[in-house]
Amino acid sequence: MIPQKRAVTINDISGMGRCSVTVACPVLSAAGIETSVLPTALLSTHTGGFSEYSFLDLTDEMSKIMKHWQSLGRTFDAIYSGYLGSVAQIEKVNEFIDIFKDDNTFIMVDPVMGDAGRFYAGFTEEYIDGMRKLCGRADIIVPNITEALFLLNKEYKDGPYTEEYIKEIMKEISSFGCKRIVLTGVCFDNENVGASCFDAENGAFSTFLAPRIEGFYHGTGDVFASTLLSALLNNKTLAESTKIAVDFTEDSIIRTRNAKTDTRYGVIFEQELPALVRKLGL
Repeated sequence: MIPQKRAVTINDISGMGRCSVTVACPVLSAAGIETSVLPTALLSTHTGGFSEYSFLDLTDEMSKIMKHWQSLGRTFDAIYSGYLGSVAQIEKVNEFIDIFKDDNTFIMVDPVMGDAGRFYAGFTEEYIDGMRKLCGRADIIVPNITEALFLLNKEYKDGPYTEEYIKEIMKEISSFGCKRIVLTGVCFDNENVGASCFDAENGAFSTFLAPRIEGFYHGTGDVFASTLLSALLNNKTLAESTKIAVDFTEDSIIRTRNAKTDTRYGVIFEQELPALVRKLGL
């Protein structure tokens, strides 16, 4: 019997709204991956589209959890970091990698910072410096266009983009040390949107697009990243994994649009999980 793979997601817990941990855990679990959680914060809801939400910073608790896990001798096949609320928490992730990474540990960083050319609430220029260094330690990073340009200290511009522009962004990011990049929010026209992937070791570049659906759907970045990691840990190639993540995210958005639900609460991905399991060959 093949041993079950084990991942940890370092992310916030939003009590309501499909994002972060409440997306990562079910998606990875459906993909047959044992998933642990190192929580960075506890919120009543995520911060997008809501006001007066509660927020409990768990930076100090992260150290206690790491110490306990270290005493248990646990190891991980993958370390996946998402929303980090401060520079101090970036340092906690670096500490976690120092403790738990071995030669077989795969590190994925989703450098959550902003979208549409703007920071999410609470992020600063100092944060970008710390995130840039963390990305350099990753095996793969999953920024959107805004976050990629923040990392490169470049001015944001709206799409559509050219393929050459997208390739150049990804090549420049690979200079930080991370050799595989998946860039989301890629569009070459006004009709389609998706993601591009780039492997700096062999120069392979691919783009996978789906019809653009108007509107803003919260939590889709988490859906995409969790699906991408699920596919990679199930031995899919980078290109295959990117396509699976694009398709799963698109299908979840379509289901949400058709249901006409309040998009602040995230996309309806749960009913698409059986199709994902089939695509993964499980």
